[in-house]
Amino acid sequence: MPLPFLTADRHLDNGAAEQAALPYDEPDHWRRPYRPGPWRVGAAAVFLLLASFVFLSAMIIAMAGSLPAAAAVVAIGTLLIALALRLLRVGVWVSARGLRQVNLLRTTTEPWSAIAAVRTVQQPVRWLGLPRTVQGQALLVERRQGEPLRTLVTDHSGDFLGRPESFEHAADVLEAWAAEYRRG
Repeated sequence: MPLPFLTADRHLDNGAAEQAALPYDEPDHWRRPYRPGPWRVGAAAVFLLLASFVFLSAMIIAMAGSLPAAAAVVAIGTLLIALALRLLRVGVWVSARGLRQVNLLRTTTEPWSAIAAVRTVQQPVRWLGLPRTVQGQALLVERRQGEPLRTLVTDHSGDFLGRPESFEHAADVLEAWAAEYRRG
């Protein structure tokens, strides 16, 4: 039994969705035009599992009577949870105001008026963000002034590894948003 309310692309099955870059009612809200990939979700789940073990050890340390050590371990567990949540937010977000690139430690937002082009290129890309590079596709943003943004998404990232059709769809949606809102 399909559960369309659980998926991010539930509106993409009807014909009206093809006319808009993202078929949402509120283009002013920041939206990710694709679902987080299994590698990204799996890594976040591992961090959350590790955090649960850290909190369990904090409880044992507190029962043993060392409250300052338990507080330090609770702080480490809290940092692991924050890391997992931030890892799930990493990606590209779009709205009518511009394009936002969320990385693990920083966020870059560019208004559509500052973007000259969004295009897909064939180039060496990093495999799952590691130093190893492989030949693949990358979505690049060229600014009107200054250097281009870092590579937005690649087909070998944690969101798209093993899902080439999802990368193509996300690249098409991002290019459509850029074409629609750079004019306005």
